[in-house]
Amino acid sequence: MSSVEFGALMFGVCLLLIALRMPVAIAMFVTGGFGFASLAGWPAFLNLLNTVPFGRVSSYTLSVLPLFLLMGQFATRAGLGRRLFDSARAWTGHYRGGLAMSTIVGSAAFGSVCGSSIATGATMASVALPEMKRHNYSGGLATGALAAGGTLGILIPPSVILVIYAVITEQSIGKLFLAAVVPGLIATLGYTIAIAAYVRFKPGAGPVVEALPIRQRIRSLGMVWPVVLIFLSVVGGIYFGLFTPTEGAAIGAAATGLVALASGRLSWAAFASCLLETAKTTAMIFLILISAQILNSFLALSQVTTELADALTGSGLSPVLILVGILLAYLLLGCVMDSLAMILLTVPVFFPLLIGLDFGYTEEQIAVWFGVLALFTVEIGLITPPIGLNVYVINSLDRDTPLGESFRGVVPCLLSGLVVLALILSMPALCLWLPGLW
Repeated sequence: MSSVEFGALMFGVCLLLIALRMPVAIAMFVTGGFGFASLAGWPAFLNLLNTVPFGRVSSYTLSVLPLFLLMGQFATRAGLGRRLFDSARAWTGHYRGGLAMSTIVGSAAFGSVCGSSIATGATMASVALPEMKRHNYSGGLATGALAAGGTLGILIPPSVILVIYAVITEQSIGKLFLAAVVPGLIATLGYTIAIAAYVRFKPGAGPVVEALPIRQRIRSLGMVWPVVLIFLSVVGGIYFGLFTPTEGAAIGAAATGLVALASGRLSWAAFASCLLETAKTTAMIFLILISAQILNSFLALSQVTTELADALTGSGLSPVLILVGILLAYLLLGCVMDSLAMILLTVPVFFPLLIGLDFGYTEEQIAVWFGVLALFTVEIGLITPPIGLNVYVINSLDRDTPLGESFRGVVPCLLSGLVVLALILSMPALCLWLPGLW
């Protein structure tokens, strides 16, 4: 067996282990370590272990991760999810399907101070699901809207996954954040329109609720000013060059912490819990980063990535068709893997290939465009039947709704997401316009 064949085999074994629910870090470490040692010898592998862990996680850029994670913890403690949903409900709740639309808008807004799909989905589910159930919304529409809304938590900046992508590809975190703003807003609008169309055909799925007085609606806007201020401070400060992404993350975390303190929800015990959860998540991400670096070292040694690039380049396929094929692979992988694992596992394989293709853009523009495309496709995969992980997670919070009904309820948002993906693919300017002004 050649080194290339061996590399492809071990990569397939890694995917299989992850699909079988082995922890991602362990699957990548075992396959990458065994493969590297088999090709280069155990002394070389031990020498790799001597340098990779420190070299991978000692980057100053990665200090932005725990800060954004802490920001999300404070946002959850401050009850910002409840405020955002209540405000959105005040303006859209009286329309048919309005509570589901409020869930989408609230999820997008909460994602602007969180950066995690799981945290966004779980927070909004605890707030919106009981409300929709109380007003006799169908279980499919309720859980489907929550599953789709959760994906916006990772797309609307700040995004933990975009930070990881920026570190792997050595791109600007600020430009990637700016590139995701317009697609994120379009996705939010698309999901909302999809829900409006769904309840038009199934009126009983999203009953009309009583409208609130206009004075109360205006008053509800006062509950969301902290989120708007924090988002504009972080993203706007980065955009105008007032501070670096790391400094912006520190300012965002401090501001969100002050909001949580002012709400009376941040006791010393709660503060310690936020720090502990941030440390656990950071350690998990760093462990995956180290394992991914070992696997990527093995794949580079086996020449799998080089052979794949040469094969696709010499295939005669257009660069766009090659990109579409990669996105289809992401869509399938998204059904069985989480977004962080997919980015770490596949970007080192696909990114060098795409940079070598002629799309008519600079390498930096291709990197930014592909980053948003990959992230968006990965998130669509999380709500794609039959194994969309986001749908499983949200459905587990509502035992009264059959899983099949949840998948049927998420289909309108899935179709909307595919349309938005096609727009981003066909019009890269949606991603590149805002970073181009920076």
